[in-house]
This record gives sequence, C-alpha cells and structure tokens, in this order.
Amino acid sequence: MCCEGEKLSYVFDNNAFSLLFHSFYPRRFPSLWRQFDLLVEDGLITSTREVRRELLDDRSASLRQWAHDNAEIFPSPDGDEGAFVGEIFSVPHFRQLLSRRSILKGGRNADPFVVARAQSLNATVVTLEGEPPNGAKIPNVCRHFGVACGSLEDFMEAEDWVF
Repeated sequence: MCCEGEKLSYVFDNNAFSLLFHSFYPRRFPSLWRQFDLLVEDGLITSTREVRRELLDDRSASLRQWAHDNAEIFPSPDGDEGAFVGEIFSVPHFRQLLSRRSILKGGRNADPFVVARAQSLNATVVTLEGEPPNGAKIPNVCRHFGVACGSLEDFMEAEDWVF
C-alpha cells in the first residue's frame, strides 16, 4: 500500500468494518482487535458520517455498538471533502454512484465521501469492492483520481499483521 517505515492512515468503507465484525469476532481474535484499536486511538483509522449511518443499521449488535461508541472517527465532511465529492460527480460516469436503490434507502451513499476523505487526508481507502472494467465502484473512482485503495487483506499486509 505504501512505503516501508511510514505510518499509513486508512479510511474504511462500511463493508470493511462489517467483514471485520462478522468474521473476526472480538472475543475470538483479541490480538487483532488490540492492534486495530491502537490504530483507531492513534487516529490512523477513520471513516465518514455516512459510513456510520450505514453501520448503525448493521445486523451485528456489536458493530452497531462499536460505531456508536467510536462516533469521533466518523466526522461530517469538511468543505474540502464536499468540494471533492463535487469533482467526483463532475465525471458523468461516476454519477452511477447515486443509485436509485441507495436513494430509496434514505439517501445513504457513503462511497464518494469515503474517497473524498481519503483524498483529503492522503490516506488509503479500505474497501471490499472490486474494480470492474469501466465501473463506478470505489476502486474505479480512486484510480481515476489517484487515491490509494486496497482490500482488508491489503490493509493487514501493510500493517504486517500475522495472527
């Protein structure tokens, strides 16, 4: 994901949080969660208000509680992030990010805000989304704008985690 010895920061998409909580149960993987919590405490893991809104609807009570207890890592977008979301939507192809389905679900659409936050912080997006050819997914948007992006496994490799 980047350079040796450099402390990386990450902006998590909701699906990365969800996979962590649904696959790496905190009581079964305590050493993973200690490492994860340290990154959160150090301000190296963040996300967006829109992701938090999605997490508060998750089926996992522990994830909902964690998102509630860690509200500070889910800030509202600032002016720079809002402007960058505008840049994303200035690309006609990326307007597909505003799907009819997400609008019908109350307008929850974190994807452009996740990319904008990562761009603003010079951070890496962590998402489970793939990068379909000519797609309008987070990795496609990141590539277009030169924002670092990787999977949950890429994140764990960058942090040199082995459990």
